Amino acid sequence: MFQTFLFCVLISCAKPLAHPCINNIADMNDTTSGKKIYAWLALGDSYTIGESVNEAERFPAQTISLLNNNDKKFSQLKYIATTGWTTLDLLNAIEKENLQQQFDVVSLLIGVNDQYQHLDTAGYRKRFTECLQKAIALAGNKINHVFVLSIPDYSVTPFAKDGDTAQIKKEIDAFNAINKEITLSYKISYTDIIPFTHEAKTDASIIAGDGLHPSGKEYAKWAALLVPEIEKILK
Repeated sequence: MFQTFLFCVLISCAKPLAHPCINNIADMNDTTSGKKIYAWLALGDSYTIGESVNEAERFPAQTISLLNNNDKKFSQLKYIATTGWTTLDLLNAIEKENLQQQFDVVSLLIGVNDQYQHLDTAGYRKRFTECLQKAIALAGNKINHVFVLSIPDYSVTPFAKDGDTAQIKKEIDAFNAINKEITLSYKISYTDIIPFTHEAKTDASIIAGDGLHPSGKEYAKWAALLVPEIEKILK
């Protein structure tokens, strides 16, 4: 019963949400100040599109808000992310978008649905590598402009309490070991948000109303980790 219900939340809600996008291209300059205006592409699944939180609470939006406050201006935040997507779904969506633009920042967080659907780790390794290569290309082949985040550990959420939480954690750890190894082999920034997600054991406020996904408060912690990393490459 738990697995069927969880699958509905992770997978069946897979209608794409609105992709907020200001149609400015990357590398534009602010005509009044002469400062560069940046563009961000956020690739992923429910954790990127912010299932059960409002648009401003998503981690890419919160990161941009902090960067804007630090005098780094973004004119564009584009999402290719939908609740329920696996790595294969993301690859297909990127192909369908056929983006010609290059982005100043490309974030990638993908894999929870590969784990949930019991897709094998060997297949995940291959598909995650392809997702990362796509992200690099969309960042103009600048590896330091790509930012990968680990898969959150949903075993600690109220939604998972009736399932085999030890097994869920074990599998999430295995998938994260793969995406971390691949990311670091490309010398790309890797942000491990797992310690924050484990705080859900004692802090219900970091879980959204659906009992599964992160709240805006949790996403704010991810944003705080990303800001100093992204600031290194924004000139």
